[in-house]
Amino acid sequence: MFTVHHLTDSRSQRIVWLLELIGVAYEIKAYGRDQKTHLTPESYKKLHPLAAAPVLEHNGFLLAESGAICEYVIQQCAEESSFLLPARDSKAYIDVQFWSHFAEGSFMPPLVASLVLSKVKTKVPWLIKGIASKITNGIMDAYYGKVIKRNFAYVEAHLSANLWFVGDEISLADIHMSYGLERIYNSGMIKDYPNMCAYVERLNNESTYEQAKNKIKLAESAL
Repeated sequence: MFTVHHLTDSRSQRIVWLLELIGVAYEIKAYGRDQKTHLTPESYKKLHPLAAAPVLEHNGFLLAESGAICEYVIQQCAEESSFLLPARDSKAYIDVQFWSHFAEGSFMPPLVASLVLSKVKTKVPWLIKGIASKITNGIMDAYYGKVIKRNFAYVEAHLSANLWFVGDEISLADIHMSYGLERIYNSGMIKDYPNMCAYVERLNNESTYEQAKNKIKLAESAL
């Protein structure tokens, strides 16, 4: 059985959905974030030297990093997960690989940087809040803001012609892209991007996605 060590409000949601999609046995062990810092608690840090979610436990192994975990699960459950990866000699396979890497390589980093910069404004002493705001706004305007807009435009255009990220069926690409898109949908960042909003709404209407989120809520309720 697979064990997902789930940190609240983290990328581990994607791994739960993957396991729910392919219909294999798994359990969720939930960990709450530190109430003061909102960072990883000490109990989670003991799992893996990186101290970051997700962490998957299986057959005596502890695996970190979403991409590595997804690849491991698909290898271990080749028959159950075959529908998530197109034939290796197809263009669709290349597309799945692209979106899977785009999720963490290009899409998420500037969003995380934006979140960190926004928190700077609230953490600094009030005497220098004005200076801090000018600096962080300058960084966003000069780089991260432009990259985020470019990425949003790219994803929005792609989803105008695709139901899911690779054609009309859910694939591994959707597992990787789902978490980031739902986060920015809930924050209101993509309210002016109808195709991205419609995609997140389709996600939340998928029975396996809903089941995964409900199981996560149940596991978190015991914290």
